[in-house]
Amino acid sequence: MSVGWLASPATVALAPMLAVQGMRIRRGIPRLPEAAGPRTGVAGGAGVVPPAGVSESPGAEGAADAPSGGAAGPVFRLAVLGESTAAGVGVATHDEGLAGFLARGTAARTGRPVRWQVAARSGVNTRTTTAELVPLLEPADVVVVALGVNELLELNRPRRFRGELRELVAAVRRRLPGVPIVVAGMPPVGRFPALPQPLRAVLGLRARALDHVMRDVARGAEGVVHATAEVPIETAGFFASDGFHPSATGYRHWAEALVQALPDPPGSPAAG
Repeated sequence: MSVGWLASPATVALAPMLAVQGMRIRRGIPRLPEAAGPRTGVAGGAGVVPPAGVSESPGAEGAADAPSGGAAGPVFRLAVLGESTAAGVGVATHDEGLAGFLARGTAARTGRPVRWQVAARSGVNTRTTTAELVPLLEPADVVVVALGVNELLELNRPRRFRGELRELVAAVRRRLPGVPIVVAGMPPVGRFPALPQPLRAVLGLRARALDHVMRDVARGAEGVVHATAEVPIETAGFFASDGFHPSATGYRHWAEALVQALPDPPGSPAAG
C-alpha cells in the first residue's frame, strides 16, 4: 500500500485544522481507567456457552487450577498483550474485556478450560510493550497482541513501525519460544463517531497503512497470524462512555471476530 498521501498537498493544507482537532479530541475525550481486579483467571469448559457479559472466571489467581463448568483436558493458556484495549479500558473488570471474552469464546469452541493472563497498560506503544510488558508474560499457548492505536496517534511512520513490530515478535519468542502469536488488526478508526472530519478520514487512512504493516510482518514470521478486526462498531452500545474504547458489548463483538484466529489445543473438538 502506498503511503504517499502523507505528503500530499491536501494533507499538508489540512495540517493546521487536523492539529486543532487532535488537541480538542485529546482534551475532550474522558480518560477512562483500566479494568480493575485480577489480571489472571480461568474460563469455561466443555459445553459451556456463557451469556454475553457474564463471566465464569473465578477472578482469583489461586482458582486457576480448579476450572468450573465441566471442563475436560489440559488447560489452554491465553495471554493478551498490549495497549489500552488489552488493559480493558472502558469496562469495569477484565471479565468484561477482551481477555475475558476471548477466554470464554475459546473455551466454548474447544471444550477446554482456558487460563488467561493480561500484560497490558494504557498509553503504551510497541517499543514500550517490548521493553516493559513482554517480560511480564507467563508461559502461554498463544499470545494475542493488541497494539497500533498509540502508534497511530503518535504519527509513527510505517517503516519504523515495521521494525518495532518485528522486534516485539522476536522478544515474545525469546520469552516464550515457539508460542503462536495472533496480531489483532487495526480497528476501523475511519468510522469512529467520536472523531470529527477530516481528522477521522486521515487517521483512517493511516490506520490502514499500519494494518498493512501488521499483515506483512505476520506473513514474514512463522507462527504469526494477522487477524482482521471486522467489528460492527455501528451497533448500539458498542463504545464506552468516551466514544473511543469498546464497552463490554464492543469487546464481546471484537473477541468473537478474533477467537477464530486462535489455534486449537491438540485433541480438542475444534481441532478435529
